[in-house]
Amino acid sequence: MTHAHRAAAFLQNEDRANWHDQSLWHVRSKRDGSIAGIPEWESLRQLGSDIKDNVLSNLDTYLEAFEEKATANGVTVHWATDAEEHNRIVHGILHRHAVDRIVKSKSMLTEECHLNEYLEARGIEVVDTDLGERIIQLRSEPPSHIVMPAIHLKKEEIGQLFHEHLGTEAGASDPQYLTEAARQHLREKFLAARAAITGVNFAVAETGGVVVCTNEGNADMGVHLAPVQIHCMGIEKIIPRAEHLGVFTRLLARSATGQPVTIYTSHHHRPKPGGEMHVVIVDNGRTTQLAREDFRNSLKCIRCGACMNTCPIYRRSGGHSYDHTIPGPIGSILSPGIDLKKHGDLAFASTLCGSCSDVCPVRIDIHDQLYKWRQIVSKEGHLPATKRLPLAGAGTVLQHSGLYNFMGQAARVALRMAPRALVYNRLNAWGASRELPEVPAESFKQWYNRNKNDKA
Repeated sequence: MTHAHRAAAFLQNEDRANWHDQSLWHVRSKRDGSIAGIPEWESLRQLGSDIKDNVLSNLDTYLEAFEEKATANGVTVHWATDAEEHNRIVHGILHRHAVDRIVKSKSMLTEECHLNEYLEARGIEVVDTDLGERIIQLRSEPPSHIVMPAIHLKKEEIGQLFHEHLGTEAGASDPQYLTEAARQHLREKFLAARAAITGVNFAVAETGGVVVCTNEGNADMGVHLAPVQIHCMGIEKIIPRAEHLGVFTRLLARSATGQPVTIYTSHHHRPKPGGEMHVVIVDNGRTTQLAREDFRNSLKCIRCGACMNTCPIYRRSGGHSYDHTIPGPIGSILSPGIDLKKHGDLAFASTLCGSCSDVCPVRIDIHDQLYKWRQIVSKEGHLPATKRLPLAGAGTVLQHSGLYNFMGQAARVALRMAPRALVYNRLNAWGASRELPEVPAESFKQWYNRNKNDKA
């Protein structure tokens, strides 16, 4: 099933599609309002991009420096080539401590590695403690957004979910009431857990510390209560120096939710007395992406979700239509590098309007990369016939001006005379929700030649 098919299913519920669109645009508008008061915003974006350029060009050096500092601080650093090795490492740590229940804060890397399923299959209970993540975990579905994982759900649906799983009052949908119920439910999980897992927003090579940014405090509670803490990060999360955090924390929160800063920006440098701290550094295809000159900049991503909030396709199709851990525009340039045949159609889930690139806090050229992936998909023969044949025909027409003029004239005549059913049918997916404009009597070229000598 393609993105287009999954998007069509999402759009069957027009009310949901409309408020999903409006909710995300509201977040985009908050972002715009937040940066309006920062006159140096564009300079910050450029500085963040430049720092990330430096990181990608010296990734091995910074990662080794981080490991050296972290190890000196008493942290155990692990290296994982892929998702399977990452999961084995985490399970090995938990197994050595006979842990049968963990609490976990939001981590897109562990989602990418399918860690929850791996641990649960081995008898370990995994409790996601971010409210949005807990909601979708109870629904047994993946997140639809990297910052707001349950943005596709209405409060009434969450109320029904909590009634079934947490025993809240039937029909209750007040957000404050539901949030308090979740707090009480999760508090028991925090107190019983013997290990906590978090993602990593930034890892500082200079200090060997990791930084976790949250708005709920769940990552802090898990790490401070459990004797074993595990932080999982992709290799691209490294930054050179602590002073660079001042750049990225300003960029991250404003781009993600329009906040000046996340409520909690927590620094972890060493284990608690009597405890253990582990950092698992994961490649899982990132060095392959780094070697792709046209696409290496995608590794600059700081996972703010701004490109999703602004994208007209994402807003109207929902995150699950992308069938990938990271949805939206940034996911559409990451996922083809993992499996081109499976995810190549995501390069076409875009109008190429460039809004994603405009809002990216580290200036990733997302829409340019989408266009380049389209070229690769076509070259590798992964285009469906419904796209391949029309594009081949259009290419021939556009290469010959005489043929172009003839086809334009023929189309103008045919569209005026053709029965509607011949134009709007199941073979014309474009026309399923669109109407062609009124067919003009002549082309612009004909109009121009006829009027070019007229004086204004």
